[in-house]
Amino acid sequence: LQTMSGNEDDWLALKPQEPSPSQCCGSGCKPCIYDVYEKELAQWERAKAKQDKSLLMEKKEQSNNSELNPDTFTAFSISSVEQLTEDTYQYKFELPGNSSLRLSLGQHIVLRGMVNGLEVQRAYTPISPGTAEGYFEVLMKCYEAGLMSQYIKTWKKGDVVFWRGPFGGFPYQPNKHGELLMLASGTGLAPMLPILQSITDDEEDETFVTLVGCFRTFDKIYLKPVLQDLARYWNIRIFYVLSQETSLEKLPWSYQENTYIGRLNEDLMKTIINSCRRRPFVLICGSSAFNEDMSRYLKAVGIEEDSWFVF
Repeated sequence: LQTMSGNEDDWLALKPQEPSPSQCCGSGCKPCIYDVYEKELAQWERAKAKQDKSLLMEKKEQSNNSELNPDTFTAFSISSVEQLTEDTYQYKFELPGNSSLRLSLGQHIVLRGMVNGLEVQRAYTPISPGTAEGYFEVLMKCYEAGLMSQYIKTWKKGDVVFWRGPFGGFPYQPNKHGELLMLASGTGLAPMLPILQSITDDEEDETFVTLVGCFRTFDKIYLKPVLQDLARYWNIRIFYVLSQETSLEKLPWSYQENTYIGRLNEDLMKTIINSCRRRPFVLICGSSAFNEDMSRYLKAVGIEEDSWFVF
């Protein structure tokens, strides 16, 4: 009997652990971490029934060949860390040889972090073009109390971190929509950038774009040089909405005419939509509160629900 219970303990030690809610990023990934758990649990039950541990061998795989994969986490090393604002960083990750992540537009990837022995997972959208070779870049905001933020704040060049994906994404097709209206709050800018980049890189793509970036203050606008470059294209306009600035006079003159002070509310939404050159298809990315507000304002100004997409 003794050997039997010892064996039981062995099997229990091998049993996959059910994910805690903090590990699910809530972005509707396929497969979700819970799907992966169900699959591993079924595999464990089969192995235990047959008393054959070799059936579990494939279970713990982490791939090191740096091929991004939705089911397992892959190791990537950090090649540079750049602080953009007091709480926002841009991280660059190495890809072997000249390989690229091959993400379709606006797709996100999921990061795994360990904090005080607790595993956390969060979704981020790379801001580098999907075709970038040898690297990818991610924009990350660190929150004072955020679990993942505590982990990210410890990163240095050369550290190795684990990602899986890709997931989601907006099925963008050149010239499908006459005009895209992008409503982005803070790091919600991330999924918009690869789409903008693909439009400006494609001579044949004549889609108009109006990007509205919502930030607290002028200093908090990320990636100003990138945005300024994009705004030079004939088909791209960029507006800023700064909720905590007090007056336009303080801003550089080049920003004054396309910046609004205050919040993006229903009236401002109406003004912006009326200024669009064609009836826009709307892309929304921000906090859940921001996404809900935007959806409400769009409805109020007569944009149908099938004419917007929330990241």
